[in-house]
Amino acid sequence: MAYWLFKTEPDTFSIDDLARANTIWEGVRNYQARNFLRDQVQEGDDVFIYHSSCKQVGIAGIGRVVRAGFPDPFAFDPDSAYFDAKSNPDKPTWYAVELTFERRLPLLPLAALKANPALAGMPLVQKGSRLSVMPVTPAQWRAILAMA
Repeated sequence: MAYWLFKTEPDTFSIDDLARANTIWEGVRNYQARNFLRDQVQEGDDVFIYHSSCKQVGIAGIGRVVRAGFPDPFAFDPDSAYFDAKSNPDKPTWYAVELTFERRLPLLPLAALKANPALAGMPLVQKGSRLSVMPVTPAQWRAILAMA
């Protein structure tokens, strides 16, 4: 089992939305993040859900991967905001995973995460890191859970 952090904008999709129903984590349009979804994220992996681009950014809860990487169906839907005319179902460009809700956490703000020395090597707290899917080490996972 591995650990991950997935960023989302809560006005688009929040931890509360995940609590209501499993979801396809679609719309990732960054090649490095896509590679994580396609090649490394596996069924049973745990995921911190991180709210970004909002007043209170931070880790809001935990999800679990219930379906490993598969072609993002929204890339093939011309009515979707995530449609990509260059992506081909026979050789897909974009991938998604399916998540289920595990639990909410008290919001762990980015400032508190940055202040924790145990998280200094985490991509999230490093300047210029904007990746929407990133690995979390077991030690970082434990340190974040201890903060909650």
